[in-house]
Amino acid sequence: MKPTFDPIKFEVIRNALIEATEEMTIALRRSAYSTNIKTRADFSCAFFDRELQPVAQSFTQPVHLGSLSQSVPRVIREYGPENLGPGDAILSNDPYLGGVHLNDITLISPVYYNDELFGYVANLAHHVDVGGGAPASIGAFREVFQEGVIISAVKMVESGEINPDVFRLVLAQIRSKHETAGDFRAQVASNNTGVRRLTALLDRMGAETINFYIDQLLAYTERRTRAEIAKLPQGVFTADGYVDNDGYTDEPVHLVGKLVINDDGVLFDLNGSEPQRRAPVNSTYAQTFSACAYVLKSLIDPDIPVNAGFYRLVQIDAPDGTVVNCTPPFPVVGGWETQIRLNDVLLKALAPAIPDRIPAGTKAMMCQMGFGGTSPRTGELYAYYETMAGGYGGRVASDGPDAVQCHGQNTENAPIEETEINYPFSIARYELVDDSDGAGKYRGGLGLRRDYCFDHEVSFTILADRDKWGPWGLFGGDAGEIARYTLNPDAEATKLGSKVTVQLKPGDIMRVESCGGGGYGPSVERDPQQVLQDVHEGKVSVERAREIYRVAIDSDTWTVNEAETERLRSGYGK
Repeated sequence: MKPTFDPIKFEVIRNALIEATEEMTIALRRSAYSTNIKTRADFSCAFFDRELQPVAQSFTQPVHLGSLSQSVPRVIREYGPENLGPGDAILSNDPYLGGVHLNDITLISPVYYNDELFGYVANLAHHVDVGGGAPASIGAFREVFQEGVIISAVKMVESGEINPDVFRLVLAQIRSKHETAGDFRAQVASNNTGVRRLTALLDRMGAETINFYIDQLLAYTERRTRAEIAKLPQGVFTADGYVDNDGYTDEPVHLVGKLVINDDGVLFDLNGSEPQRRAPVNSTYAQTFSACAYVLKSLIDPDIPVNAGFYRLVQIDAPDGTVVNCTPPFPVVGGWETQIRLNDVLLKALAPAIPDRIPAGTKAMMCQMGFGGTSPRTGELYAYYETMAGGYGGRVASDGPDAVQCHGQNTENAPIEETEINYPFSIARYELVDDSDGAGKYRGGLGLRRDYCFDHEVSFTILADRDKWGPWGLFGGDAGEIARYTLNPDAEATKLGSKVTVQLKPGDIMRVESCGGGGYGPSVERDPQQVLQDVHEGKVSVERAREIYRVAIDSDTWTVNEAETERLRSGYGK
């Protein structure tokens, strides 16, 4: 007999499915070896039903979860579900099989119950190195084959055992073998945890009941998402923007974003974005889907679950052969820079219509750094990867946060102490960049400065952006300060571009400074006491307070000189 709907049981099952993915997250993070996974949490976990619909996901990286919804169905259909059995797991990182860049490797395991397929658990983790032409597999390459090993739907685990031949073949392509081997095993442990938790839930509730409530959950999510979309302003909203360059030429990469909002959902029309390039700025369809899904999710009730019921309403027109939907064999390693910039463009399009819900421009770049060499500690090859946080844009009633990951990024900080223990380099400076905010009634957040010091030869790659144009201001706010990349800043400083690989020698220092967020509203409307607080905290200099915010700070008393401030602001900006 078909189950009848019980709202209490619905909530119990909904949260149990989410918690299964959260336990997968804990297992992966606590088992991983690399700082990028165990500390920065650069991974995601999800559960799919037997029809390959995403049902539940962990609260980790939004950029991954949209792409998992694309890759898992394609990988399983490519391999054939009939070729899988209990205890098996499929490995894939193919960017043209629903994937993103090659470092992001997905492991998919079927879940069987009473000898019948119930669904799939999957996790995606960013591995610090997958081979290719530069340490950490980050570089300005011309085609995807130069970026690392491509794994296209391979059975990594069979009947609960890692296939040693496949494992050796993959590890042979990789510099940081010890870390990577540990991270692969952590992915296996994560999926095993998901299978156990779902099996326990099935034992408790029964497959028929769980499948009934999965259908209810997807329908519930779609209804609530439609209701939220109906609250948005109807119409067509357009904006454009640029990635500063492509790493080979100084020509900006043009992005066009149009949102068509009506009762049928939201259409993200990306026609007009420029053709794909033989350079590391191309986004796969899965990355672009993630960008658009993130924008829609940020506009609706945050309590609405994210599953197939939500994704059904994300409609995208991304022409083939463009930087927002590239084709083989174009390179993809820097597609995240384009994807996150697209987030900013799409939100900017909506700013005139819903100004109270859209921030000024954010860091809007992944700001990837990858480097490595031979460790003087062990004599073995190593690779290191991280992304730099930066300033968020000012909002309608608050400043942008300092030094945060923006938009679909949700990775965490890599502490100096842990990094220096685990890797053969030191970090001499890690601080906020003062005066990097976009001035405004509500200022943008500050960027970060980090100095990497080496006592051995290193190949260091920066794959970032924002060194030409800072994040845009909104409604009279100023743009945030640009990013800067400098070799040996305290000696004969060499300014570097945002997409470059350099060979470092012992004693060299690499400084990376991320950009500040854009300001919201005119800077002369900022409360002078807030400016004073920023000066006290070392975020804004006395000179900038006077010249930009038009606030005079008395250097003897460290208070606002109200008379001078009134004179400075009198008639200014009117």
